[in-house]
Amino acid sequence: MDSHSPLCQIIAHRIITSPQKRITFAEYMDTVLYYPEHGYYSSDAIKIGFRGSDFFTSASLGADFGELLAKQFYQMWEILDQPIRFDLVEMGAGQGILASYILNYLKQEYPDFFAAVKYIIVEKSQSLKQEQQQRLQDFAVDWCNLEEIPPHSITGCFFSNELVDAFPVHQFTLDAGELREIYVTIDNQKEAITEISEIPIIRDPVFVEVIGELSTPKLGEYFKLVDIDLSQNTYENDYRSEINLAALNWLGIVADCLERGYVITIDYGYPAHRYYHPRRSQGTLQCYYQHRHHDNPYINIGQQDITAHVDFTALSAWGERCGLKKVGWTQQGLFLMALGIGERLAALSSGKQSISQLLQRREGLHQLINPSGLGNFGVLVQSQGLTEQQASQPLQGLVVPE
Repeated sequence: MDSHSPLCQIIAHRIITSPQKRITFAEYMDTVLYYPEHGYYSSDAIKIGFRGSDFFTSASLGADFGELLAKQFYQMWEILDQPIRFDLVEMGAGQGILASYILNYLKQEYPDFFAAVKYIIVEKSQSLKQEQQQRLQDFAVDWCNLEEIPPHSITGCFFSNELVDAFPVHQFTLDAGELREIYVTIDNQKEAITEISEIPIIRDPVFVEVIGELSTPKLGEYFKLVDIDLSQNTYENDYRSEINLAALNWLGIVADCLERGYVITIDYGYPAHRYYHPRRSQGTLQCYYQHRHHDNPYINIGQQDITAHVDFTALSAWGERCGLKKVGWTQQGLFLMALGIGERLAALSSGKQSISQLLQRREGLHQLINPSGLGNFGVLVQSQGLTEQQASQPLQGLVVPE
């Protein structure tokens, strides 16, 4: 880590100018990931894809994931009685690879549906947005911020793949049975600060954690939402984990924008009783740097990804409060099997591909449903504004394969 880097100085300045000389971990994580120009997702540091240096997603393994999602979107359009305009809103579109697979497949296989689709990408990263625009230049795609979408204006489907895990989280610990928050401060503040003009320069800031009172009562209220009692004696002292308030805020905005249709959230995570199990005593926070993961968010600042697993119970329960009905929750492997990935595997030998291409595609398909990897991702589907008859029609991806 270059402690003189602009991002380190920005974080250090926020700390020393805050009233208690500390910031929440959520503010720290938000800054290192999303700060304009210097944050991980806002710079050229991000490397996505099977050949990338940090991580790969389901879309990196070929067109199948996007094409099977497209089949599910088509059925949704049919359930909604084929509206003249069907909004497909992808939130956090990475390099635009998934969007390209979806749009190409719809154009080829479902031309009537393709004509009705209005594809919208919600993207915070300017560098990723530019890459998406270049990749998708042959399609009519709109880009916007989530807050720019008018209330009750969307008929169609909001969807995301590995988005919520990158939202900034608050970290907490239990101290003598009391819920306490973990903050970030500078270890060597007194020795580090040098005044130059009116801007303090922090020499070699060392970021460390301190424990304090909760920054917001919403952190305590969160556990009532997910029905978890941390006061049980099964939770040891120094138990720590994360709370993703940003995910609840995000879902509330999505629900407000959706007039009629669905929300699909695909990510790695657990129901709350597994997420906050007493044995998972160090939470789920992980950092990814050059295809390796570790648990130190205070190194490689701005150069590594930081993620936390998704609490699907919270998304489901908060969605209900916001008017979103839970349609179903399943694992990605089962979701893709229900949409026909098994048939694609069975048909591989009849193709005209070379042996190496066939083996590579077979490996990609298996990775998508691998129960110890991507296949274990959660798929949460919620809906709003459907008639009773529409809501009674089962979604193909949620039908348990026989």
